[in-house]
Amino acid sequence: MASGGFGSTTGSSPSSAVIEQKLRAEQIVRSGAGWFLAIAGLSILNSVLTMSGTNFHFIFGLGVTEIVDAIGRQSGTTGSALSLVVNIFIAGIFLGFWNFARKGEKWAFLFGMALYAVDGVILIPFKDFLGVAFHAYALFRIYHGMQGVPVLEELQRRLAPAGAPIEPR
Repeated sequence: MASGGFGSTTGSSPSSAVIEQKLRAEQIVRSGAGWFLAIAGLSILNSVLTMSGTNFHFIFGLGVTEIVDAIGRQSGTTGSALSLVVNIFIAGIFLGFWNFARKGEKWAFLFGMALYAVDGVILIPFKDFLGVAFHAYALFRIYHGMQGVPVLEELQRRLAPAGAPIEPR
């Protein structure tokens, strides 16, 4: 398995190479986590576009929010407003995944990816294959970010001074 641009360094004092590797690992983790933010934001944007009556939407959002929008649109103005509230709640879940994943919490990556994969499967009966393909690409990028978590944890452990108290993330 490739190291993802992380070389091995030895020694007891933190060298600039180790610090540079840590910064690179943080960047990879944050980049993968950032997909959750983009998904949440574009899902809300899609809902607002649907409420405004446009026939345009981004493939980058959530399939479940599109279903909620369709149900809300059939229920009139009140239903559309209620669908926006439901979609904000759903997007809030993905914002939570983003918040924890960018801090290096592996569970947030795993649960977020699982929910997003289920969301992609929802698109198959609607024959939204472009949406399914985007879901697969986003899952690949999120997974790539998750692969940086153990590397980041190891580098943080190496950079911690001996006998230092454990700091919460």
